[in-house]
Amino acid sequence: MKLTKNLFYWALIAVILAFILYQKGIIFANFDSITPTQAYNIYHDKNVTLLDVRTPQELKKEGKIDGALNIPVEVLSKNIDLLTPYKKKRILVYCRSGSRSVSASRLLSSAGFKVFNLSGGILAWKKQELPLAP
Repeated sequence: MKLTKNLFYWALIAVILAFILYQKGIIFANFDSITPTQAYNIYHDKNVTLLDVRTPQELKKEGKIDGALNIPVEVLSKNIDLLTPYKKKRILVYCRSGSRSVSASRLLSSAGFKVFNLSGGILAWKKQELPLAP
């Protein structure tokens, strides 16, 4: 009985850990995650489109990366057709901390877009003191 109980707890811990790693885009990701420095190095490229998936209120409060489109992750699936002109480009997706952008990156990758997720989101970008839109 004790062995069964221990196995159950270890299995539960493994499931929780796998869920967290999946949510962070570390496992089973169909996109690449990049650091703020890597993102900064490619974001001026004409073949890269920036997509901010935060709410408009968050943009006003925390700023945004210059040139980024804004489609909140909550409405992205209904508005994915707005990104059709960018399908041949790479899309750099970011949010506040990197969690919602993982969901958006999964959705976009599944729809045939070439996606990069900004690890750590705008918070990591700001921590590296990279520029924001004026």
